[in-house]
Amino acid sequence: MKKILVTGGCGYIGAHTIIDLIENGFEVISADDLSRGYLRMLEGVEKITGKSVKNYKINLCDIEDTEALFIENPGITGIIHFAAFKSVPESVEQPLKYFRNNINSLVNVLQCAQEHHINHFVFSSSCSVYGNPKELPVVETTPFTEPESPYARTKQMGEAICRDFARQLRKFNVTLLRYFNPVGAHPSALIGELQEKPENLVPMITQTAIGKRREMQVFGNDYDTRDGSCVRDYVHVMDIANAHTKALQNMLDGKNSNKCEIFNLGTGNGVTVLELIEAFEKASGEKLNYKIGPRRPGDVVAVYANNNKAHDQLSWSPQYDLHQMMDTAWRWELTMKKEAEKIQLN
Repeated sequence: MKKILVTGGCGYIGAHTIIDLIENGFEVISADDLSRGYLRMLEGVEKITGKSVKNYKINLCDIEDTEALFIENPGITGIIHFAAFKSVPESVEQPLKYFRNNINSLVNVLQCAQEHHINHFVFSSSCSVYGNPKELPVVETTPFTEPESPYARTKQMGEAICRDFARQLRKFNVTLLRYFNPVGAHPSALIGELQEKPENLVPMITQTAIGKRREMQVFGNDYDTRDGSCVRDYVHVMDIANAHTKALQNMLDGKNSNKCEIFNLGTGNGVTVLELIEAFEKASGEKLNYKIGPRRPGDVVAVYANNNKAHDQLSWSPQYDLHQMMDTAWRWELTMKKEAEKIQLN
């Protein structure tokens, strides 16, 4: 059984990916300092898979603690690197915090990979690397434009670091996965997106519908899109998770055609913010209380994927439609409400 290190394994996408890895026969360990992640996610993973996953509570910006993890775990076959700060507005307000955390942690993990001869690396990137693209849908060779936020710049820089590192080491292979907008929750509703004060659209929607928020705001309706709101490519988190397993297996099987492979992970369908709200209302039966507000700094107007490369080379294609994305997100929100009520009763 091949051992895989998942950094940021107590986060939203990390935990869902751990489930997919376990279901495909991998042994997994997690590294997460819990500054943005939650051990509750690994408790959910155990309920779903029957497997307990050990988490190392370390800050990957600390090279000594990072090295200690690798020394304690010989025989790691591959690394999936999620650990990073990801808030666009926060990155606009605190750019140095994002450069320090996102870049230093990546460099430390790559250094340990080199020292311990771990030659298969999957990097969690983002469609934000494209900036405001001049043509849609974007393909992997679409030129980058100026990033709209420091967060996006750290992803551009992270990709460049991985690419240069793979070029330098003869046996090292890296896959850069540019995902679009991960949403939804595991179909069991045992894990999902945990954000007390979310900035991502879907948890804002579900928190408003359940009453945690009085109302939600749509940031701008004056964009050059079909209804004036931003266009995004929403993709279910379990589809994103499965792509990581397939990207890793592709390298382990020696099927990657380049030492640095890049794949877009999206459905290929652009959905506006207002269309997403409508889809949620249909899936949940709830009417959403929202208002139109001003544009938000750092937001791109429209971006959605051409996913042909991932389909052709990884045999990956999204399995969840928009209704299922909204349904699983809503059932996860209902689960969290039941848990909170149970705690109050006790």
